[in-house]
Amino acid sequence: MVKETEKHQDKELLKRIARLVKQNKDLYEQVRQLAENNDKLAELVDKYERRLARLKAGEGEGEGPDDQSGILKFKMGTVLFADIQGFGRLTEEMDTQSMMDDLDDLFFHFDSIVKKYKLQKIKIIGDSYMCAGGVPAKNSTNPIDVVMAALEMTLYLDELKSRSDKNKVWDISIGVHTGPVTAIATGKKKVTWELKGDTVNIASRLSASCEVGKINISANTYELVKEFFACEYNGKIPVKYIGDLEMFYVKGIIPEISVNGKGLEPDYRFDTKFKLIQFVDLQEIILDKLEKELPGYLYYHNVKHTIDVVTEVELIGWAEGVSEEEVLLLKTAALFHDAGHTVGYDRHEELGCELARQYLPEYNFSGEQIDRVSELIMATQMPPRPRNLLEKIMCDSDLDYLGRSDFIPVSNTLYKELKEQDKIGTLNDWNKLQIKFISGHQYFTETARNLREVNKQKQIERIKSLIEE
Repeated sequence: MVKETEKHQDKELLKRIARLVKQNKDLYEQVRQLAENNDKLAELVDKYERRLARLKAGEGEGEGPDDQSGILKFKMGTVLFADIQGFGRLTEEMDTQSMMDDLDDLFFHFDSIVKKYKLQKIKIIGDSYMCAGGVPAKNSTNPIDVVMAALEMTLYLDELKSRSDKNKVWDISIGVHTGPVTAIATGKKKVTWELKGDTVNIASRLSASCEVGKINISANTYELVKEFFACEYNGKIPVKYIGDLEMFYVKGIIPEISVNGKGLEPDYRFDTKFKLIQFVDLQEIILDKLEKELPGYLYYHNVKHTIDVVTEVELIGWAEGVSEEEVLLLKTAALFHDAGHTVGYDRHEELGCELARQYLPEYNFSGEQIDRVSELIMATQMPPRPRNLLEKIMCDSDLDYLGRSDFIPVSNTLYKELKEQDKIGTLNDWNKLQIKFISGHQYFTETARNLREVNKQKQIERIKSLIEE
């Protein structure tokens, strides 16, 4: 009798859980629709949450900029909304606690995937899971990161299906959209994030319009990831205030840039393409460091010079037919080649190598790649003695100004820099040294010779006219 009673209680509990999950999802959908259809209400809610965030941060109720009240706005974030489907197949014979444990295990594994791709878990709504890339720390690769996480989630579900009782298998439908998001920080000891904006609502709509077991992405996301993932068109859905939204199913990684062409794991070509996009984030960090830490007397070895060299190595590199990975190494070396000036003027190349070894592991550069970057940095030492094509490109890019029309004003900034450190005499002495150096200088790549050599000869004549005998 006792066993029958317990069995009956389990059945009732099972039904209650299923009802609660459905009610929770229905309530969430109603709130989402209400916010979407009523702009004034959405503004009031947003204002209230900003005030609440300020109060929790101990800032009082005064109005202030968003970035001072626990609220951050991002121009590009990518939201993943995963709808876990399985409660609809619950039967009276199932062990309720076992089912809940299985779902907890599934979400725990999703958490590990989110952490692997450096995403931010947002929340679990019943049997739905939401995370985002590009928040609260912005980055340029977040659409790729999120789609990779989505693929890994679906692969994990496929694995569960292959080794589980069919009555205990979860299915998943994933929607992904990239766009502006507002992130609201809540909590003191443990900060959590809530996301607001159309990007969240669209990701949810995409999940609802997705076939079981698939990943449905918006046109925005597709444009940002199409060089990495094989996709197929999936029609349109109407979105209020936006119009028809095109959708695409992600089939997998493009075979040509995946391990063994299977479309499941990224290979080194995928990794190179990824790092070329990620370079934007690295460049922003290093240029900010240079802006803040370079000494004021560096009139020539300044941020502009670094940007010029990064631009030039890419231009000459592509013209000389180097590979994507070699362009990546060249741009990275150019970014760090004068960063050592933040530490000291002399031996700045070696100091730049040390900084590269400090930063690049965080961006998953291999030891071999870091060694090659360091060799390229050291190739910019004077006098230039390049040993291979990449070092020739570095040397030509570093001294590109010798053949530019703005040579004289740029040259004067270098003189001013040396003069303030008592490393040079009069301007006349400097011009004589310039004549000697430029006359003995040669560009090493055919591209640089074609671009700069003729103009360099004109600069020699201009400097000669300035020398006082």
